Amino acid sequence: MRFQGFWLALICVFACSLNVDVRAQEAEDSATSEAEIIQFIRVEGTQRVEEETVRAYMVVREGMVDDVDMVDQSVKTLFASGLFSDVTIRRGGGGLVVSVVENPIVNRVSFEGNGAINDDTLTKEAELRSRQVYTRARVQDDVERFIEIYRQSGYFAARIEPKVIQLPQNRIDVIFEINEGPVTGIRSINFVGNKAFDDNRLREEIITSETRWWRFFASSDNYDPDRLNYDRQQLRRFYLTKGYADFRVVSSSAELTRDGEEFFVTFNIEEGELFTFAESSIRSTVETVAIEKLQAAIDHVEGDRYDLRKIEDTEDALTKLLGEKGFAFAEIRARTRRDRENNLIRVEYVIEEGPRVYVERININGNDRTHDEVLRREMRISEGDAFNRVLLERSRRNLRALGFFSSVDIEESPGSEPDKTIIDVNVVEQSTGELTFGVGYSSAESLTTEFAISERNLLGRGQKLNLRVGVSDEVQRYQISFTEPFFLDRRVAAGFSVFNTESDYDNDAYVFSSIGIGGQLAFPLSEDGRLSLSVNLSEDELENNFFAMDINRSYEYSKYEIGYYYSIDKRDDPIDPTEGWNLGFGQDLAGPSGDVTFIRTSAVANYYYEITEGWVFHGRASAGFIDDYENDIVYYGDRFFRGGSSFRGFDRSGVGPRQISTGYAVGANRYLIGTTEVSVPLGIPKDVGMKANLFVDFGAVGDTDETQNDIEDEFAFRATSGLSISWKSPFGPVRFDFATALKKEDYDKAKSFRFSVGTRF
Repeated sequence: MRFQGFWLALICVFACSLNVDVRAQEAEDSATSEAEIIQFIRVEGTQRVEEETVRAYMVVREGMVDDVDMVDQSVKTLFASGLFSDVTIRRGGGGLVVSVVENPIVNRVSFEGNGAINDDTLTKEAELRSRQVYTRARVQDDVERFIEIYRQSGYFAARIEPKVIQLPQNRIDVIFEINEGPVTGIRSINFVGNKAFDDNRLREEIITSETRWWRFFASSDNYDPDRLNYDRQQLRRFYLTKGYADFRVVSSSAELTRDGEEFFVTFNIEEGELFTFAESSIRSTVETVAIEKLQAAIDHVEGDRYDLRKIEDTEDALTKLLGEKGFAFAEIRARTRRDRENNLIRVEYVIEEGPRVYVERININGNDRTHDEVLRREMRISEGDAFNRVLLERSRRNLRALGFFSSVDIEESPGSEPDKTIIDVNVVEQSTGELTFGVGYSSAESLTTEFAISERNLLGRGQKLNLRVGVSDEVQRYQISFTEPFFLDRRVAAGFSVFNTESDYDNDAYVFSSIGIGGQLAFPLSEDGRLSLSVNLSEDELENNFFAMDINRSYEYSKYEIGYYYSIDKRDDPIDPTEGWNLGFGQDLAGPSGDVTFIRTSAVANYYYEITEGWVFHGRASAGFIDDYENDIVYYGDRFFRGGSSFRGFDRSGVGPRQISTGYAVGANRYLIGTTEVSVPLGIPKDVGMKANLFVDFGAVGDTDETQNDIEDEFAFRATSGLSISWKSPFGPVRFDFATALKKEDYDKAKSFRFSVGTRF
């Protein structure tokens, strides 16, 4: 019994002790829990930002457990908002006190010290703008972006330091102080590993050029890493057109000089072996394609030097032929196999039925001045059309022919779906306004001057405006003309001209004047052919004070002309052709409602052939004939006068029928003039823009209907030869013509030198 009582007492004591411990732990847990709960969140330091906005960015909330990690995360999210330059969170009184310092608001962003790059260009690239929240990260990003812009412009020594000016109400002005430094030019461009071509020849094939005094208006002599990468591609393409199929650029490097003002650029290349074409073939997986009819399209034969351009030309020719035969989706792939033992390359052109691809979108890039519609209307392919490389190449040619762009590049990229493609038309605009001042000298005419101003892309709409004024001792010529190339949004060019010409000879011995107005419509008849229709109304007058010529006594007459002119152009490039031909033929009919009745016919043809690189042959033939179908008399003002630029080596109107007693040119009823010339490399870099041509002009001018006894008129052979030099100078185009007469009549008037100079805007 005693032991039972002892154990019972011991159990009771243990139970009481356990109960006390439980209650103590519950009290302790209750106190701890009450202390860790966030009772409140108070925000301090805000000016523009609402307190609720601050709380919204925080991770912790009132009523949540006070967790150190979550409080730290709240600090980070508040900083990440970009609204605050400083954030602190402290504990007190059972809650959190959030103290913030707001970032200021940008009042104004300005630039100081910049001259090479204007404010507008920098502002467009800036992330920091007026009325935005200022952050150091944004300023640093802008500085790095501006530095990159300056480097692309050749200013590798440019330094930019941002300054902040404090203003009331937590506003600031941000000023970027710029020290542009000197333009980082290129002291020399060197090539390592070249054996077939010397350094000077390879420098002509790349865009980057060495800094020279005559390039003060160019930017190609400024170091640009992107341009250097493009030059690598240009070198590779050049060698691939010269037979070096294994050519590669091992490396290209640029080393800055010690003064930090120029670079040494070095290309390390491997030319490889010279290859020639082996026998080529065509294989087609399209059953209905007749291969034997396509063989003639291959532009190279066995034994020819390997040339990548000939492969590309063959692919284009095959694509064109297949497109004309209805295979719009056929793909041509040139597969090459090398015979390294014999240095031969065999090309197999594989024709496959390609996937049906349609044009999803056409993007026009780079036309800051020219309207999009001007470019789009020259495209032969539209959005939604079946993709056609032939039409795409014709589009590029049409855009190039406008003369508005220094370069036209068309790229393709995948569309939103496998059967769609996106076309990017990338253009670089050039000056389309031209101011020309021409000067000439001859013993007969003394000093002659001509002033002309023209704009080929008026207001970026593709319209043409010309104003020409010619003044000399003998001739005053004034003309203004305007052409709308897409009249009523159709492929019809419409234009008008107003002119006034007055020719005075031998101290007003006789004076011819013509004043009138004309109109013209032109439209295409085919992809390469074009027809022009014209009408001209004029009042002509000849004042013959000494009656030196019976036929051309003083007279006044009204003239009404209608005419047409057909032209076809098959040249490879309309601006600087090296291959192909073009032809023009036209007739004008005067009368019968006017005082003059005649029919005038004219024709001109040009042919171009690249003899070898840099040497291009150009042949030209022109002819004209006029006949009065009622009176058998062609008036003085309607005859042909040749010389000057139309027959180099002779004075203006210096070749053809002439009255010996007065020395007057009386004009011819027909002419036939030919030209052969060859472009001659001058051995200077291409970017200088200078060209030279050796030429021979020859032909006959005569067959007048004058009846005076002292009229010399022999439809005899004449010939001249000489040198013509043109230079695209920084100030504008300059041209020099040196010529000598090889064969002429005694009464012809020669002119050995002529030059003109102008400028563009």
